[in-house]
Amino acid sequence: MPHPVTGPSSHPVSGPSPSPFPVPVGPARRGVLRGSLAASAALALGGAGLAAPAFALSGRPRAAWGVQTGDVTASSGLVWVRSDRPARMVVETSATESFRRARRHRGPLLGAGTDFTGTTALRGLPAGEQIHYRITLADPDDPRRTGEPVTGTFRTAPDRRRDGVRFLWSGDIAGQGWGINPDIGGFRAYDEMRRLDPDFFLCSGDAIYADGVIEPSVTLPDGRIWRNVTTPEKSKVAETLDEYRGNFRYNLLDHNVRAFNARVPSIVQWDDHEVRNNWYPGQILDDPRYTEKDVDVLAARAARAFGEYTPVSTLHLPGGRGRVHRVVRYGPLLDVFVLDMRSYRNPNSPNRQADDTTGILGAEQLAWLKRELAASTAVWKVLAADMPIGLVVPDGAADFEAIAQGDPGAPLGRELQIAELLRFVKHRRITGTLWLTADVHYTSAQHYAPERAAFKDFAPFWEFVSGPLAAGGFPANALDGTFGPERVFVRAPERANLSPMESPQYFGEVDIDGHSGDLTVRLRAEGGKVLFSKVLRPGRVGQ
Repeated sequence: MPHPVTGPSSHPVSGPSPSPFPVPVGPARRGVLRGSLAASAALALGGAGLAAPAFALSGRPRAAWGVQTGDVTASSGLVWVRSDRPARMVVETSATESFRRARRHRGPLLGAGTDFTGTTALRGLPAGEQIHYRITLADPDDPRRTGEPVTGTFRTAPDRRRDGVRFLWSGDIAGQGWGINPDIGGFRAYDEMRRLDPDFFLCSGDAIYADGVIEPSVTLPDGRIWRNVTTPEKSKVAETLDEYRGNFRYNLLDHNVRAFNARVPSIVQWDDHEVRNNWYPGQILDDPRYTEKDVDVLAARAARAFGEYTPVSTLHLPGGRGRVHRVVRYGPLLDVFVLDMRSYRNPNSPNRQADDTTGILGAEQLAWLKRELAASTAVWKVLAADMPIGLVVPDGAADFEAIAQGDPGAPLGRELQIAELLRFVKHRRITGTLWLTADVHYTSAQHYAPERAAFKDFAPFWEFVSGPLAAGGFPANALDGTFGPERVFVRAPERANLSPMESPQYFGEVDIDGHSGDLTVRLRAEGGKVLFSKVLRPGRVGQ
């Protein structure tokens, strides 16, 4: 979770407290655009094919910010859109691009209460099929007045093992001051990922940098100039709801992101930069950039913006029980366990306490994870973590951000909770687990084994790291020996905060063969190069 000055890494309360994710606010019949939408629309993004969404308040509703899909399963999925004014969202789905025999799904009214965004759940979809969808925005006062439809496509999860699964993962987008640069084609790794045509994309957190200011230009050490597209919301750290919303809108200015979203569904989690660097529940800031010092207040605003701009199936559960952590079941081969290592954690500290029931997950989330892992019948169980296990991620001179704290001995602090989980996996003989994360702004593969560890009551497992996707690169973190990690592969810069013009961006690929069940992990660098590959065999407690 590198940061331009400190380091890189979402949600208040430790323990079973009310969720910071609100129930959606009902839209007004009429509203005005807020923030700096007109300014964003006026941006000219240069000759790389980038064009900012334009907004004209006369005429018909427009969906110029593109479409997204999320949390797709064998029979369901979520579709997202943003209007430029109040509108009714109507979705049609079809097996063909011609939309013959289309099925109609009535969506919500979009209004100022949700920043004119909306999500519609699609249910009863056929398994393992390409779904074409078309979103039409209609004037709520005159349904005959509709905007130009916007289209997208995605594949539902298979219900047959032999079909196989292939997905990508990464994180860390628009970080450390490296924003949309029209000179290099914007966030070009998205175009490369789209051309690989994965079944879905796992965004491992730091989907925005709400605390990351984007300056018009940055001079690199070799004298070259990095140019950024800028918006008012990215000129300061985000504190207000509109500023958090503006951070999500910023990423959607990039044509690569919009084209990717229209073809590849996502599973999204969050980490720290959706709120601010290295935050934890209950934190009071000593940071002159912020007029609001209560992180719980900032996190509630950030959570609302996250829920408005991200199609996540569990964000708006009844009774205020919205949450990020969830299981996305992707057919018989794969369950994705999306963790939230931010909302329920204890404060960052030296992390050496001998008794710690809160840890990084909170007691309630840990119990949920155990239940879901034990109940899973999938061949592979991906633990999608927003922070690594055995990499030492500091927070200042004495405190630590993640799980490890550099003491290679018996588990202490947040390590105690991970030790409990690993012991559970071993003793319940849960097979096919592996950990995927981003956060540290380089790519690596770590193998954990009890024979190398101070804590030995667990089965061997792998952890793979990839990222950033559009942010600064950082040197590799030190390893903590408590769980016996061995760094089998690493590719990282030798100095901090290398721009995407100086260091390639990274993403990972997971390919599960439908016949053998073998799972292949490939660590990729922007430009098409596979840096490292590892094949894992199914049906094993440890690898």
